[in-house]
Amino acid sequence: MKPIRTDKAPAPIGPYNQAILAEGKLYLSGQVAIDPATGQLDPSVQNGTVSEEAKVVMENLGAVLKAAGMGFGNLVKCSIFLQDLNDFDAVNAVYGTYFREGFAPARECVQVARLPKDVRVEISGIACGRTPDY
Repeated sequence: MKPIRTDKAPAPIGPYNQAILAEGKLYLSGQVAIDPATGQLDPSVQNGTVSEEAKVVMENLGAVLKAAGMGFGNLVKCSIFLQDLNDFDAVNAVYGTYFREGFAPARECVQVARLPKDVRVEISGIACGRTPDY
């Protein structure tokens, strides 16, 4: 078991790691729209659209994947948590741009009562160490 850490993604705000690599699988903690440079919420959380917020979340997820020597093509499962399921289409549109057509991971998307720091979007994932075929 190996903790994965990078300063290119937000530092954990609790007793957890950004990701754990275990037996060739990477378990990514949920990412929210925190600016890794400041440790503060990205302005998109309060002043921007949910699409802008989702882009920051995906970039943070990508930074953790990169720190483990992986990329979005390595993701096999994602979980998306939304404060409001009415944001599904907007978040889905952003999320989809990170994957080659036909190669998106398995996933679920659920509405939750509240997310850390009152953000609108949180995404976690599981990735495999094997390089994808595409």
